[in-house]
Amino acid sequence: MGVSRWGPARTIFVLAPVLLGAPLYTLYHQFLLPTPNIHPYDPTTSLPHPSESTILSYAKYLSEDIGYRTPGTRQHAQADTWWYHKVQEVEELCRRAIEKEPGRKLECNVWRQQGSGSHRFDIMATRLYKTYVDLSNIILRISDGTERSKSDAVLVNAHLDSTLPSPGAADDALAVGVMLECARTLIETPGWEPTYAIIFLFNNAEESLQDGSHLYATQHETAPTVRAAVNLEAAGTTGPTLLFQATSEQMIEAYSHVPRPYGTIFANEIFSSGILLSDTDFRQFEQYLNVTGLDMAVVGNSYMYHMRGDLVENIQPGVAQHMADNTLALLRYLSSSDSPIPSLAKGFDACPRTVFMSSLHWFFMYSFTTAKIMYVSLFIASLALWRIARVQKIGAGFGAVLAAIAGAVLAANVVAFLMKYVLKKPLSWFKAEYHPLLLYAPAAISGMLIAQLPFSGPGKPSMERPIFMALLLFQSFLAAFGQILNIGSSAALFLGALGFFVALCIDTALAPRMRLSSLNGDKPIANHPRKGQAGTAGQELSLWSYVIAMLIPLTVGVQLLAATLVVFVPLTGRFGKDAPAEFIIASIVSILGVFSVSFTPALAHRFGPRFLWQMLWLSIVSLGLVMAFFYVQDPFDRMHQRRLFVVHKDNMMTGDQHLHIATADGAPGFDTLVHAMAERFGVEGVPPRRVIMDDHNGDWDILYPFSTFLSPYKIDLPLDPAPVIPVPAEPRFTVIATNDSVDDIAGTRRLTLKIDHPGIIWIVIAFDAHVLEWTLDNDPPDEFARHHIKEASFYGTETWGVSMLIKYPTPGSPEQMANASPRGLKVNFIGIDEKRMWPAKKSEADGSPAMKLFEELDAWLEERTGGSVDATLLGCVGGEALV
Repeated sequence: MGVSRWGPARTIFVLAPVLLGAPLYTLYHQFLLPTPNIHPYDPTTSLPHPSESTILSYAKYLSEDIGYRTPGTRQHAQADTWWYHKVQEVEELCRRAIEKEPGRKLECNVWRQQGSGSHRFDIMATRLYKTYVDLSNIILRISDGTERSKSDAVLVNAHLDSTLPSPGAADDALAVGVMLECARTLIETPGWEPTYAIIFLFNNAEESLQDGSHLYATQHETAPTVRAAVNLEAAGTTGPTLLFQATSEQMIEAYSHVPRPYGTIFANEIFSSGILLSDTDFRQFEQYLNVTGLDMAVVGNSYMYHMRGDLVENIQPGVAQHMADNTLALLRYLSSSDSPIPSLAKGFDACPRTVFMSSLHWFFMYSFTTAKIMYVSLFIASLALWRIARVQKIGAGFGAVLAAIAGAVLAANVVAFLMKYVLKKPLSWFKAEYHPLLLYAPAAISGMLIAQLPFSGPGKPSMERPIFMALLLFQSFLAAFGQILNIGSSAALFLGALGFFVALCIDTALAPRMRLSSLNGDKPIANHPRKGQAGTAGQELSLWSYVIAMLIPLTVGVQLLAATLVVFVPLTGRFGKDAPAEFIIASIVSILGVFSVSFTPALAHRFGPRFLWQMLWLSIVSLGLVMAFFYVQDPFDRMHQRRLFVVHKDNMMTGDQHLHIATADGAPGFDTLVHAMAERFGVEGVPPRRVIMDDHNGDWDILYPFSTFLSPYKIDLPLDPAPVIPVPAEPRFTVIATNDSVDDIAGTRRLTLKIDHPGIIWIVIAFDAHVLEWTLDNDPPDEFARHHIKEASFYGTETWGVSMLIKYPTPGSPEQMANASPRGLKVNFIGIDEKRMWPAKKSEADGSPAMKLFEELDAWLEERTGGSVDATLLGCVGGEALV
């Protein structure tokens, strides 16, 4: 193929199948889902298999027939009862299977655990305390009936409850249905016997900050037998189940046995870094059981995460089947005689040393030691190839590569700055995961091309080969250096460098033939100067070099970029008004985009400065068009909604009623919406007031510490003009001190805070004190500080308490004293009225001012925004007590 005989158009046309085909093929396989099983038995073999139809029927009953299952609600208790009966049915199925196959080693045990406890829960750099009363779990253990089998078990976990504003079809009713179907399939499989036990934990309080998993890990009789954990979650409703956390080589190897692997070391390291501000029950199993394991979740279309739209109708066909097939394969392997379960008794390794990745449904894994050998060897081989190929001007090549990277990142962030601060259109890309690519890719390409201008010009030699070689040396060095630092994600750079290495090896081997062809009088392949460019023998690369070098970046890079945007686009759009969402997304697109099209600078120099300028102007025009397109975009619609938080608070101390409104994004329109809301529902002539969000804003403590992301307003509400009908006195939400004593000599006070909360759930108390000891944590901070304690109780449980020893009188600076009282302990308390959550309690509205307002407000928001807002409407009761 005489590449230099071809102009830019013909070259791009020839490369188009790779440029377009590789990414499209990668994306097709990356998000490919299995065909759902409708029936619970294979129509050909009659053997049992997981049925997506059955799984979704469970999810639908839990999320729609029962409904919102927030811990403490009647629906939560109803779900607990119904699911306990479903698990008992599986236990009966087990008994019948044993009767059908006499001598089969199979035993099923079911528990309904109920208990109370407390634990420290640090999140978002915040010290937080959790306590729970009478919460429950449902546990099923399948073993071969022997003590040996029961002594080493694998735990598989999902949670039955849903969070405050969501029916939770995917999160996490889908996963509990998967677990029950896997249990049924195993039991009904003729002859199947587990060498090691499987414990199915259907925990009942994950959304209240992992109380159910803590209860199991610290109090259940089977917990000490757990050697590994598999956690099933959902933060979306589409796409394959992502393995995003793996904590041992043995469990990663176990995952390699699943039929449709989907996970990489990149996701593992991103999640482990804490940047996502997210957590799962997996934390409790690590912390309290010291076990290794796998954490997996559905993450596509996370616009529905913790929203009203988390319904079965929005779960993509094949999602449940993918999770079920992979989970079943894992459980078969981990319960078999080949399982690594006994070897995992030593506990949890916080720093696994295994590189793993899935690509095009292939799964690769190797140790960090192997990675270091491979990556360092490639770097050394690359240096040798540079010497053999005798590529000149390598320093300029490195300059061009570094300039391209810097130019891409800078240009994308400049566009982010313009969109946010100049055009006043932040989050214009929010409503589609691929939209940031449309906006920031032209910016990144423009930046790369602008950065190449100093290296191109009339009379200057071609930089194509020096840049190609510099890319190889740069990526291979970063891969080796990163892996020496135990950064497993260096695998991407290694793979990219490997493609360039193979391409340059082949091109170098062909170079003598090119020169010989030229001496024999043929038209030379590598010495055909372009207009405005000096011809330099041996500098142009064979077109095959591009084909080979493109394949890996366009597959691995696009795979990483797509997976990252699927997670980060919806998430960063809800990071808070002051979060640098635009710049985070711009940087992700530019950095991963540069890797995906790393060959661009070399190709830009292939046809001389005139072509470089043409490509630059084309990219700038494209950028202008896409910026104009996103300028007129509304970032929200019915399927990609703005999340609005609304609290109707009855202050028990003052009798006042206020509406508190907040959002967690910086998109335009919120201020206008709040003012319209105040005009429609607030006191006439009184505008809404901006409120400072800090640790002492008790109005939002029910969402603490996520409340730090919120931008709140406060609206005064008119008193309900309806006549007050006398009703029998009801128990009140109270906070009092019992067992109270003061030691004047020691300067301490010992007391028990007793909280009575009839009909109130999701309780939070907050106070300022120097706590010396308490029943929550044996290591309270040794300083005067603000403390938040969150509580969750089972439906009907209405009392709890915490005992403590504090310094007394209250010490502190004048600023701290402003929020405290030397005469006692000032306690802010708030909770949600169990009957006043909309739309969770829509069907049983009690006629209270809060529910009447919510009904009107919800309809008003639907009409005004066209369904582009999802409001969490919570009727709260609170106040302040001096104890």
